[in-house]
Amino acid sequence: SGNTGIAYAMLSAAMGFKLVLCLPKNANAERKRTLLAYGAELILTDPNDGSDGAIKEARRLAQKHPDYYYADQYSNESNWRAHFETTGPELVQQTQGAITHFVVGLGTSGTCMGVGRYLRSHIPDATIVSFEPDSPFHGLEGMKHMATAIVPQIYDANIAHMNVSCETESAYRTLFQLGKQEGLFVGISSAAATHVALEVGKQQAALGKPATIVALCPDGGNRYLSEHFWSEELETIE
Repeated sequence: SGNTGIAYAMLSAAMGFKLVLCLPKNANAERKRTLLAYGAELILTDPNDGSDGAIKEARRLAQKHPDYYYADQYSNESNWRAHFETTGPELVQQTQGAITHFVVGLGTSGTCMGVGRYLRSHIPDATIVSFEPDSPFHGLEGMKHMATAIVPQIYDANIAHMNVSCETESAYRTLFQLGKQEGLFVGISSAAATHVALEVGKQQAALGKPATIVALCPDGGNRYLSEHFWSEELETIE
C-alpha cells in the first residue's frame, strides 16, 4: 500500500493492466483512496497481522492464479538494484562525496540494501545506519520489526554498520517539530528517519566529530491527515 503499491496502481492505469493489491485493513484512508482513484482492486487483510498478513495473502493469490505476475518487492532483486544504480550515486553526487552517515528505515529493506552496497563500494568510510520500530506493535507504517516479522529475502543484516530502534512517539514528536519549526510537512516514516539522524548527529557532536548525515525521507504528510494524532493535536487548541 506504500510507494510501490501506488506506483504500480499508476502504471496499471496508464498501461492498461489489472492490478490487485493486498494491504492491511487498517491502512490509512489516504492510501486506500489514492489506490482506488487509480482503479486498483484492494484486498484488505486482518489488521492484527500487519504487512505480513498482506504478504501471505498475496502469496496465496499468486499460487491460486499462475497467470498472475507476483511482483514481490520483498524478494525482488530489482528492488535493491534500483537504489544501487540511482539513489546511491545521487546521494554521493549531491553531497560531493562528503557523506559520512546514511540513515534509512527497514521496510522491504531495498533502499538500505541498494544504497548501503553502493556506499560500501564507493565511500567505504561512510556509516550505514538502519532503523526499525522498537516493538511488533507500532505506528511506523510500512516498516518491519525484523525479530517478529517475515524477513525480506533481499535483506542482508551485514550491509548496515548498525541497526537501531525508533519509538513511534519519537517519530510523532519529530513530525510536529518539522512542520512547526522547519516548514517541512513529512510523513511518519520520514519523521522517524529524521529523529534517528538527529540522534546520530548528537552522538557525533558529543565526540567532537564533524559529520554529513543523510536521512532518506520516503513519505509526505498528506498521506497521514486522517491519523489520530492530528485529532489529538486539534483538541489542544479547541
